[in-house]
Amino acid sequence: MKEKYRNYINKNHSFDKITMLGIFCLIVVITGTFGFLYEFIFYYFNGGMNGFFWRGGNFLPWINIYATGSIMIYFLTYRLRKSPLKVFLISMISTGILEYFSGLGMYIIGNGMRCWDYNKEILNFGNIDGFVCLRSVLIFGLFSLILMYLLIPFCFMLAKKVNKKYFLTISITLCSIILIDEFYNLLIARIFKLPRAYDVYTKLGLQYVKFK
Repeated sequence: MKEKYRNYINKNHSFDKITMLGIFCLIVVITGTFGFLYEFIFYYFNGGMNGFFWRGGNFLPWINIYATGSIMIYFLTYRLRKSPLKVFLISMISTGILEYFSGLGMYIIGNGMRCWDYNKEILNFGNIDGFVCLRSVLIFGLFSLILMYLLIPFCFMLAKKVNKKYFLTISITLCSIILIDEFYNLLIARIFKLPRAYDVYTKLGLQYVKFK
């Protein structure tokens, strides 16, 4: 195991384009789901431990900004993986920028819509306009270490060990299901006035975190 880990750190890993697509699909699925679980647990405590809140706008337990950030971090830090400190610092800065401008963009385009608001959350020190805070970027920095030193090696190992056809079929299928869910709730349901995940789950009694 140690030898395999050293190989990941010290050697450049080369995959063909279609295999890399499968790896990225797997990263998107796992990190978006991980982000949902993190927020599911965090908002339980943020809400005074009075109940759980469904986060994200999809039917499936997946949040897009975590998946987007993970792909960004991979490209920014993969060549720097010999230095965990550099990976941590670059990830903190880049995810902070991503989070701030994503929140700001939604606020401007959506006429004041907020999907998160650190003004209303616990541990919100270093809060900037409610879109980013020190706690969030520190946690994203730690998550980035998990991504680069646990998840990426795991995905590389699967790509090498599992039959290529099976690996690609499973990873691309899972990612496609999630992206269809995202595309439906983000665009199709809005355009054609169809029920969205929020509407369905609210009727079923699930709690959502609502920001004005």
